[in-house]
Amino acid sequence: MNLFIRFFLILVVCVVAFVRCSDRTEESKDEHLKLEKKEIASVPDSLLSNVVKKGLTIAQMSTYPYQVELTGLSNHRLITVYKKVGDYQRNKRSSSYDEYGNLTRDYDASYTEQHFMPGLDLVHGYNLVNIAHYNLAEEKLNYLFASPALIKSLYYPSFVQDSVEKKPIFRDYYLVSVYDEDTNKDTLINKVDLRRFYCFSSSGDKRIQLLPPSYSVVRSQYDIKNDVMYIFAKHDEDSNGEIGKNEPTHVFWLNLKQPTEAKRMY
Repeated sequence: MNLFIRFFLILVVCVVAFVRCSDRTEESKDEHLKLEKKEIASVPDSLLSNVVKKGLTIAQMSTYPYQVELTGLSNHRLITVYKKVGDYQRNKRSSSYDEYGNLTRDYDASYTEQHFMPGLDLVHGYNLVNIAHYNLAEEKLNYLFASPALIKSLYYPSFVQDSVEKKPIFRDYYLVSVYDEDTNKDTLINKVDLRRFYCFSSSGDKRIQLLPPSYSVVRSQYDIKNDVMYIFAKHDEDSNGEIGKNEPTHVFWLNLKQPTEAKRMY
């Protein structure tokens, strides 16, 4: 009988120990889940494609350098910096996306188009959130934008010598069409906001806003006879930070020999 009681007591102790161990395991799992949630929360914007949350720094985003663009300025190189969208986008859509979830160049891609206008090469952007400028002579790196933005188009001096009307052409600046501000105040920077147009110096440290801030770029056209770029832009007449269907389109012209101001012609 004593042996039975002793066995029973040992069994009870084992059961209690097992229950406590299970509780600790569950608590450990809960803590692990909390940590996982915390880690996920510390990497914002990871599942949004071609959208940037207002207030983020480039260090807070998951990004990757895609390519070094060889400019016609021998010591100046541009590095395209893309937002890493990840497996979510790739699995949800198709194999037409690269390893980071961005579209390949066969579709609505990020790719380089040579000599879009004489003396200028063009990079189209999708999830392109910044451009890093590197000076080989000075071994110095700087970003064109202080905060992540959505770059639609980057024009830069062509690597191969070009000409206009059989005369050599030389560009020493960068033109950027970009969504870089949450103009409609919805906490996101996306294609609903106004699209700005800037000219950057060859070193990327000085910029000029070429259009008035109440305009959003729509498209452009090149005039080879005058070496002029025509810019079609919508006017945000009601000042709500986005463009409505009924808001007017105006036309500006930009002298590509000295792109300091786009002048309205219509």
